[in-house]
Amino acid sequence: MRSNARMSALLRATDLSGLGHQDIPPLFRDVGERGWSVTAAGGRVLTGLRPQTPGRYVDRLGEEITVNGRGMTDYDLPSAPHERTPVLVRRCLAYVCVCLRTAQEEFGDSLVKAYVSLSRAETDEGLLTANVTFGTPLADVRPYLPGLEQVKDAAVAEISAAGCRAWW
Repeated sequence: MRSNARMSALLRATDLSGLGHQDIPPLFRDVGERGWSVTAAGGRVLTGLRPQTPGRYVDRLGEEITVNGRGMTDYDLPSAPHERTPVLVRRCLAYVCVCLRTAQEEFGDSLVKAYVSLSRAETDEGLLTANVTFGTPLADVRPYLPGLEQVKDAAVAEISAAGCRAWW
């Protein structure tokens, strides 16, 4: 796993013991369980998020990141950071691990990576929000998060299936 200092701090502060399906909101659990598909361009996308009408993308990584990306459910969480943050982190990581494990089983490799970001919403409340997406890094395409370790305005991580073994 690669992460910046903010994500490393969040992970150290969050109890990840017992991480499992119970941590994933139902909608995301369903997406993870439906597995993966391959698009006409060769993109690896979560079947439950695949649009009925194909879009236009700059490259295959762009397609994957766009189709697979979602904000993590947080409307049901308290606003107090000490209560909200650990639940949001656990939700993201549990979802990531289910999806990466399924990708590894379906594709027979560990090329798909998860990208998790947590940052303050630009609202009056400034609540912590999270986004998760998945993509397959390509040698001839600019990385999704170049300079990930230097990101200052959010907690970010790139996670592989192997990285999930520590939690799942």
